[in-house]
Amino acid sequence: MKRTLKWIAIIVAVVVVLAAAAVVIVPRVVDLNRFKPRIEKQISDATGRPFTLGGEIRLSLFPRAGIVLDDLRLGNPAGFSQGDFVSIKSFELQVELLPLLSRNLVVERFVMDSPRILLVRNKKGRANWGSVAGAARKVPAAPDAARVEADLSAAGLPIQSLAVGEFDIGNGHLVYLDERTGARNEVSALNLRLEEISLDRPIGVDLSAMLDGLPVTVTGQVGPVGKELGLQPIPLDLQVAAFDELKIQLDGRLENLSSEPGFDLKVDLAPFSPRKLLAALGQPFPVQTTDANAFSRLALTAGVQGTGTAVSVAEGVLTLDDATARFSLQAKALEKPAVVFDLKLDAIDVDRYLPVPSPASPVAGGGASAVAPGPDYGPLRKPEIDGALHIGELKVSGGTIRDIALKVTGRKGRYGFHPFSAALYGGSLSGNGVFDVQGNTPRTSVDLNLKNIQAGPLLVDFAKKDLLAGTLNAVVTLSMAGDTPARIKPTLNGKGNLRFSDGAIKGIDLAGMARNIQSAFGLAETPAQRPSTDFSELNVPFTLTNGRFYTPDASLVSPFLRLSAKGSAHLVQESLDFRVEPKVVATIKGQGDTAERSGLMVPVLVSGTFAKPTFRPDLEGLARQRLQEAISDPTKLKETLGRDKQSLESLKEQGRSLLKGLGIGN
Repeated sequence: MKRTLKWIAIIVAVVVVLAAAAVVIVPRVVDLNRFKPRIEKQISDATGRPFTLGGEIRLSLFPRAGIVLDDLRLGNPAGFSQGDFVSIKSFELQVELLPLLSRNLVVERFVMDSPRILLVRNKKGRANWGSVAGAARKVPAAPDAARVEADLSAAGLPIQSLAVGEFDIGNGHLVYLDERTGARNEVSALNLRLEEISLDRPIGVDLSAMLDGLPVTVTGQVGPVGKELGLQPIPLDLQVAAFDELKIQLDGRLENLSSEPGFDLKVDLAPFSPRKLLAALGQPFPVQTTDANAFSRLALTAGVQGTGTAVSVAEGVLTLDDATARFSLQAKALEKPAVVFDLKLDAIDVDRYLPVPSPASPVAGGGASAVAPGPDYGPLRKPEIDGALHIGELKVSGGTIRDIALKVTGRKGRYGFHPFSAALYGGSLSGNGVFDVQGNTPRTSVDLNLKNIQAGPLLVDFAKKDLLAGTLNAVVTLSMAGDTPARIKPTLNGKGNLRFSDGAIKGIDLAGMARNIQSAFGLAETPAQRPSTDFSELNVPFTLTNGRFYTPDASLVSPFLRLSAKGSAHLVQESLDFRVEPKVVATIKGQGDTAERSGLMVPVLVSGTFAKPTFRPDLEGLARQRLQEAISDPTKLKETLGRDKQSLESLKEQGRSLLKGLGIGN
């Protein structure tokens, strides 16, 4: 037995001596450079690209295994005339040998100098990083993910521990070219240093680069990665700084890398200026906003979780200039996607962010805007949306809407807003609506209920018109198609009833027009004060048909006057055609006035355009009306003619004066 052990010891000693001699002698005796042509050919055959080793192969085996390669070049496939696909100036790897006997991997040095990668998409759309010869070969089916996880769990890594002394990639360079568009992006001066690399401790990360000439840095820690690589979460604590403007903090972890990769991160984007960022990138700001200081500050904090198929955001806070939005979001089936969200915005002035109006706008219903192609609504047909939105204060078109609340649902390009509500100028707005982009032309329908809204301030703020005062209550149903005013106007259809109380029509004295032809229709001196028509109630029932507004029986009630109106307004042509019929109230006893009211009441015709309405007395209609009244009671005809002779003579003279004032007749 002792003799046997002795011989075993001798054999082992001989093997060790021979191995030691081999690792010392072989690198000195064997010239590996003789095998360079064979190595180059095998790699070229495997990739379908030319491969060369320009420098010598230097190999060492003791006291550590090491290899040094210089001037490595992997060329482009056929059809690309640019430089090499990948080139490396030098590469060095040194590994301790003795620790390998106990499955401990100790890397003394991993250094790569001046790696360069050139990515090109040619004019035919082919990319030089694909279509290698080996890709056509039959590739074994990918193993089942569950089996891979089980195998990894059972086997773990083939090493017990990992330690890397020096890991350094210096002066890296990556260029992307698109010959179809002429686009070029470049990452230069790329340096990556990893510190304290091991399986059971965090790995220090220090990366710096220039992206299209602007600095980008990533610093922090990753790990520990653990011995069961891919089966346990990998913590992250990274700080990203880019372009001297962006600063992002990422805290969290990567999960399930071996099966279904995912992440759970806290994102903190420090305040920055989008305007300054684009300026630093040499890009113009995409829109000239009404407020030149808009988009001067943007910040974001949020908790983000996700996998390859779903993403969720919790406790999100987005700040844009003076506005702050708090939100949450869940998105599944990202190719659709299916989105559920909740957004609460404190206040925003939308007018600040709108484009500066063009000085030369085409006329309504014509010009380039009427025939210009609309946007592509295809992307809006994909999502499935379920969300809730609340806005504390919204300023738009000069007006202010508060406490906006609505729920949004969307399926296959049809979006429902039901219900929605808002506080509006002392009153409230509620209703529901639908926005449909299933076809190439968007279609919209709304049902509105307005209660106790102060019409005067609303019109001044939104329309910049001081035309009407009073409290508005209304029920309105509308439908329309199109995405611009020129397209929408001819498609407007609907109906409703507008009821104003305790107000006035400003700029028009309908009572005066009905009583005094000369003063009301511009044939007398202009009054010192702006005229108006006070009312206790104004009712306007209406229908809309293809952009034509029609009211069959609008009515105005004031203390001493009753008016009824019938006619239409053409929204496309912006033309007016109304007849206002006065009905006098003899006295307003009981309302603070006992004076007798008298005078000849004349119907008023309203025509012209929205910008320049015209008003004229309906003398023909008045005469016909008086005649019909007289004929209906023959016994009073003579008495009526006698009593009104003087009034009719006066009316005749006033009519002649009116026609002369209009440039008609002598």
